[in-house]
Amino acid sequence: MSNILALDTSALTATAAVIKDGLVAAEVSFTTGLTHSQTIMPMVDYCLKGAGLTPGDIDLYAVSSGPGSFTGLRIGVGTAKAMAYACDKKCVGVPTLLALAHNIAYDGLIVPIMDARRSQVYCAAYRRSGNELTEVLPPDALSVAELCSRIDEKAVFVGDGVEAYMGQISEILKDRAVFAPTQLRLQRAASVGVAALNLEGVSPDELSVIYLRKPQAEREREERLNNNH
Repeated sequence: MSNILALDTSALTATAAVIKDGLVAAEVSFTTGLTHSQTIMPMVDYCLKGAGLTPGDIDLYAVSSGPGSFTGLRIGVGTAKAMAYACDKKCVGVPTLLALAHNIAYDGLIVPIMDARRSQVYCAAYRRSGNELTEVLPPDALSVAELCSRIDEKAVFVGDGVEAYMGQISEILKDRAVFAPTQLRLQRAASVGVAALNLEGVSPDELSVIYLRKPQAEREREERLNNNH
């Protein structure tokens, strides 16, 4: 694919990028507290204009497909689907944790973590060798202690979970834990686009979301029902 529009609205950061002929032609990110529904289309427009393209010039629409914020994921996936439908193009869902791993050029173990609240992180582990990333631990929702118990070598941690759990991870893993610098830590649409280069496009109807956990409202409802029995 020569032209890819990539989106990530899985967490607090909203980000869009255009990959043109294998290079990042445009990218913009906001971590400002504005809702993704307010920011995503202006960012798409900015990136397309910056890359000198129209929506019809895009060959593949790539979007972070989860895990992450339920509302954020729906906004990103819905936007990618709508644009792909309108332009009769394919789209691809890129696992959020895989995209985060693409932020880091480290030949070794990369562990993306996102704050899943309820004392858990969405997490996975990938091993980079050159330009290849191989999944070592599949995406899951775990406590930090459980995640750390599965890591027995030096690892680079990336994602918004670093800010929340850096101290706890350092206490458990000591010098085996390395943390991505601030500018590489959060979601980047460019990484979604680069990851999409190795994935098969699907029709918009086939694009799905990876939640890992049930929505908070559903979990709370189940807890209330269980407490009433």
